[in-house]
Amino acid sequence: MEIRTFSSVWDAVADSPEEADNLKLRSQIMDAIEEYILREGITQRVAAERLGVPRSRISELMNGRLSKFTIDKLVKMAGRVGLSVTMG
Repeated sequence: MEIRTFSSVWDAVADSPEEADNLKLRSQIMDAIEEYILREGITQRVAAERLGVPRSRISELMNGRLSKFTIDKLVKMAGRVGLSVTMG
């Protein structure tokens, strides 16, 4: 049995380096939005209003349902609350 190591969990589960990068970026944006919600101390209902999405989407975000969100949608949500997305 071969043991392989990866620099991140996304590298381990993705089929390509490009897919891993996509997963990493979506995860980072979701984390930033979740941190915003927790920092503001707002309910999922209020967060949904501010982010311009149904409350069920906030629940999906808070539960880490990465597959439910595209980069485009996450960037739009982040922008609605003053978060900016940059690549380093």
